Amino acid sequence: MPQAPFFVRALSALAILTTSHVVVHAQTPAKVLTIYTYESFTSEWGPGPKVKAAFEKTCDCTVNFVSVADGVALLSRLKLEGASGKADLALGLDTNLVEEARRTGLFDKSGIDTSALKVPGGFSDDVFVPYDYGHFAVVYDTQAIKSPPKSLHELVEGDPSQKIVIEDPRTSTPGLGLLLWVKSVYGDKAPEAWEKLKKRVLTVTPGWSEAYGLFTKGEAPMVLSYTTSPAYHMVAEKTDRYQAAAFSEGHYIQIEVAGLMKNAPHKALATDFLKFMTSTGFQDTIPTNNWMMPVAATSTPLPDAFGKIVQPSKTFLMDPKTVADNRKAWIDEWLQAMSLN
Repeated sequence: MPQAPFFVRALSALAILTTSHVVVHAQTPAKVLTIYTYESFTSEWGPGPKVKAAFEKTCDCTVNFVSVADGVALLSRLKLEGASGKADLALGLDTNLVEEARRTGLFDKSGIDTSALKVPGGFSDDVFVPYDYGHFAVVYDTQAIKSPPKSLHELVEGDPSQKIVIEDPRTSTPGLGLLLWVKSVYGDKAPEAWEKLKKRVLTVTPGWSEAYGLFTKGEAPMVLSYTTSPAYHMVAEKTDRYQAAAFSEGHYIQIEVAGLMKNAPHKALATDFLKFMTSTGFQDTIPTNNWMMPVAATSTPLPDAFGKIVQPSKTFLMDPKTVADNRKAWIDEWLQAMSLN
């Protein structure tokens, strides 16, 4: 998910039309495109405000973002509302959730050609349109750790006094990503790996922002985040203090997507937005607002910091159907190993 550091309210505007006779006429309401997404996307520092402004210039419409905490919470809200939901689009699910989302029957085919979009390992789907991606990583404080783990095995087997903050896979897409990363590397031995790793876990937070906040406050020297997180610190704070550890086994990828709701009140407008997502007007906001990697061309080169971040030697990505079929069982397995149930 996005890595915007602060959450503040988005701006809105009010237009008033008058005539020369001083008679006030009501403006014909523009169509309102309702997009369900996550909080950091819509924050002042996230892509939301710029995306809203850019798309509204191309349409006779108003973009209304409705935000929840995270991609997992987004799917839960869509399930809760069912066919009575008011959303035109859902933006912020990832490939670990798309099959479960598809099985709700709430989504329609996008009709968008995604063949030119680029993500490591490739991703193609007739319903969900990718808009950014990032590899999960252990980000560490170089002032606290001189020899970071060089593999997932070293993280699991490492010094219990060097703590890490992780996210809950029940409520967080990064937390789910770590769960699947461990499963990808350890397979049936995943419970044993969690038994060892829990000795290093300072706490498990509901979402990414809470975890990263504890990390930057110095509560723990490591946090589960993204390979792109150090780019934020290098660009916005002019420091290379925080770095991502390169793991020899490879890194699990998060590909974020948007989907068209089957009962969308403004389907044509929603489809236009999905097309807009692949344009520079949207993609330009991703690197230095969402601090993720764009899936299509940007109008200017990425900042130099993105050339300094970890480039994974291998990308892990489970088949969405495998995740959908096993997510509950694997979370129960995690709960048992972490002694949280």
